[in-house]
Amino acid sequence: MAEYDTIRAAGVSGARAAQIDEGLRAHMNKVYATMSVGTLLTFLVAWAVGSNANLLSVFRDPVTLQPNILGWIVMFAPLGMIFLFSGLLNRISAAGAQLFFYGFASVMGLSMAWIFVAFTGMSIAQVFLVTSIAFAGLSLWGYTTKKDISGWGSFLIMGVIGLVVASLINIWLQSPAIYFAVSILGVLIFAGLTAYDTQKIKNTYIQHAAHADQEWLGKAAIMGALELYLDFINMFMFLLQLLGNRE
Repeated sequence: MAEYDTIRAAGVSGARAAQIDEGLRAHMNKVYATMSVGTLLTFLVAWAVGSNANLLSVFRDPVTLQPNILGWIVMFAPLGMIFLFSGLLNRISAAGAQLFFYGFASVMGLSMAWIFVAFTGMSIAQVFLVTSIAFAGLSLWGYTTKKDISGWGSFLIMGVIGLVVASLINIWLQSPAIYFAVSILGVLIFAGLTAYDTQKIKNTYIQHAAHADQEWLGKAAIMGALELYLDFINMFMFLLQLLGNRE
């Protein structure tokens, strides 16, 4: 694996290197802060809807938890919003991108509301804590490692596509073995993506910091927050399927 080039190793030194280092810290702080707000918003929406039988029944059968037509729409809406966000990113402001991200996080909360009926509150809290610790460790490693892990990207994306296909097939097959395998692989794939995306966010900032394009950097921070948010949420959901205690 190639060594990761730091600011100073790349030949930048003195005051300019210190300025870029300071900017990188501020950039990463914004990424993590935006991601954290989005995650909190998701769980607040999920809890508000999931703890209210009348609200949940708008999207799912309150007994079987099977989604109705609106439930299916809400379930797949986040995927459509990701593609929409990618297409709009160059056309909207950084503030608009942040607002879109929070809207996305809210819709994701609607799609996850059922977990507050299917699983005990204690197990949700425990899995959230486990996910938070794992995410923090993986992201820290991705940020500090000197190894270039950019080569992981294509394999991890292929893994995500495989997970989506297997999950869609298992909606009809309802196979416990496929369900278990998808959950295990999902945890591993999104654990890898957490480290990979963190290093990519860091590298992207370093490569573009010299241009000092604050509008672009603002959008890059929102995109980075979205990537890490998706890593966290997906890792949480797969761990919940493995470790959660059902009601």
